[in-house]
Amino acid sequence: MSDGDKDATPDPPRASAPWERFSAPADPPVEDRAGERGSHADGALSVADLIAKIGAPTATRHSHHRADDETPDLPIDLQDTQVIETPAYSFELVSELPDLGAAHYPNDLDAEAQHQPTREAKRGRRPVLLAARSLAAVFAVLALTLTGGAWQWSTSTNNRLNTINALDPNSRDIVDPNGQYGDEDFLVVGMDSRAGANADMGAGDTDVADGTRSDTVMLVNIPANRKRVVVVSFPRDLAITPMQCEAWNPETGKYGPIYDQKTGKFGPRMVYTETKLNSTFSFGGPKCLVKEIQKLSGLSINRFIAVDFVGFARMVEALGGVEVCSTTPLRDYELGTVLEHSGHQVINGTTALNYVRARQVTTENNGDYGRIKRQQLFLSSLLRSLISEDTLLNPNKLNNVVNMFIGNSYVDNVKTRDLVQLGQSLHGVAAGHITFVTVPTGVTDQNGDEPPRTADMKALFAAIINDDPLPLENDHNAQSLATSKASGPTATPTGPPSSTRKPPGATPDIRREQLTTTSPGDITVQVSNGTGQTGLAATATSQLKHNGFNVMTPDDYPNSLNATTVFFSPGNERAAATVASAFANAKIARVNGIGQTVQVVLGPDFNSVTAPPPSGSSISVQIDRSASTAATKLPEDLTVTNAADTSCE
Repeated sequence: MSDGDKDATPDPPRASAPWERFSAPADPPVEDRAGERGSHADGALSVADLIAKIGAPTATRHSHHRADDETPDLPIDLQDTQVIETPAYSFELVSELPDLGAAHYPNDLDAEAQHQPTREAKRGRRPVLLAARSLAAVFAVLALTLTGGAWQWSTSTNNRLNTINALDPNSRDIVDPNGQYGDEDFLVVGMDSRAGANADMGAGDTDVADGTRSDTVMLVNIPANRKRVVVVSFPRDLAITPMQCEAWNPETGKYGPIYDQKTGKFGPRMVYTETKLNSTFSFGGPKCLVKEIQKLSGLSINRFIAVDFVGFARMVEALGGVEVCSTTPLRDYELGTVLEHSGHQVINGTTALNYVRARQVTTENNGDYGRIKRQQLFLSSLLRSLISEDTLLNPNKLNNVVNMFIGNSYVDNVKTRDLVQLGQSLHGVAAGHITFVTVPTGVTDQNGDEPPRTADMKALFAAIINDDPLPLENDHNAQSLATSKASGPTATPTGPPSSTRKPPGATPDIRREQLTTTSPGDITVQVSNGTGQTGLAATATSQLKHNGFNVMTPDDYPNSLNATTVFFSPGNERAAATVASAFANAKIARVNGIGQTVQVVLGPDFNSVTAPPPSGSSISVQIDRSASTAATKLPEDLTVTNAADTSCE
């Protein structure tokens, strides 16, 4: 949705203020309402079980070990087991595969008991590739691993996935939905809950802080071509305009009026958030947070994942720890000593949780931004661990990580099959093409809110939607790259189509799309003459005006085009399709930087302008969505971290 969209949904009338929200008892005296939870869970057999079922002799199988449930029970959907296709292999190799169901799950997260358990046990562990007797067996196991075969989860484990209603795929805040087709956009939330096992993580219990907050908010964009990954961090204190959302009960995971045990009454169905971003999750839950992030970014969020303290720590433990580096010991006024020593070191789950949560570090004076930078560096290291051979070629370890994730997470539209397929498609992405950026903000106000720099934020998300290059992205051969406050791309600021260019060897991204025409009176057209014949632009401009279009003064295009082309910027597809329908066989191409204006560059094939179809007509058009202009100009002080970075900060 562009600025000033007159069709945007108006703000709803004000309901109860945040302080009128009631707390909910464990068992409110009402029946559960249907339709208030997600419906996206499914199950899958582990690879070893699947192969055994299909072609191997009957053998005794180990039962799947289930970790203790330590998170609040949320509704889950139980579906039939889905068997995912596996690549061709020899059934005689079944005995060579490790038993994914027999993976070891960490239990208590006591720092002394669990300090580097995986590293200590590594030497005595039986090798993952047990098929050393046969080169063919090695290739079979490798093929299963690299194609995601080792990621198949057992039905019993997958059914523990907690589903919750979060997504809003039809939001009018989504910019250029057709242009985002095929993209994967995950909203990943680190939940601050002190309930249950989270009370033992060193942050206090519900007496210290009740309810649930979004401690970390990251928006992960994976474009349709799967060439890169972009992770955008949002400060928890980012200033927002209070908005009305449906009340959410974190104890039950349900939306609607919350029962107050003290008064014996229900609160209002709709409540207002406060002025900080993390209040959206506190008052309105995942749905409210998704709504706000889509409004800020314009991205189409199609998957939601929330992980609590316990889930995060256990996932780190399952990896055997994660390496971090600090130039000084890390001490926090609230959490105490986080890192006793400086330098490179591998930390366990409990320490990792404090490392990414610390906001009052004695050697940092930038509050949440120091924490965000540490989170980005930590996740970069974690991703390098996940894509390393030590993890990818170790099915037990990989299965362990997955089990720790799904046992302590809350999701919408996240299925095991989808994650497997996504993992397969990202197999060739190197760390140098994984970029972390932070939403640019201004000076903190008197309320402690951090106002977003709206223009710079829009430029950032425009670059992400358009798949424009980002600072510090390096090629697939790069091993590491230092992080810094980086300048934007050296390309000139985005201009009209006269500055168009295509990267060498770029593959055209031409799509057939069905669009609805709009009223010519709502469209402004700039006609440029791309031929050597004088007077064409003036003629076309006059004919467009006669057909009801708003027109600008015609001009000459500096370059010659082979065919008449209609240029538009993201979000203006309907207008472009309407204009193109008035020109015979006109091409349509996406560019950056021309806003709501549609530019027509006349080619030698131009003859005349005809009347467009009536407003509201459905027409089929081909659109070239290739990156064809200079990259969007980004703010020079954009904070960027590249996942290939191994420097010490």
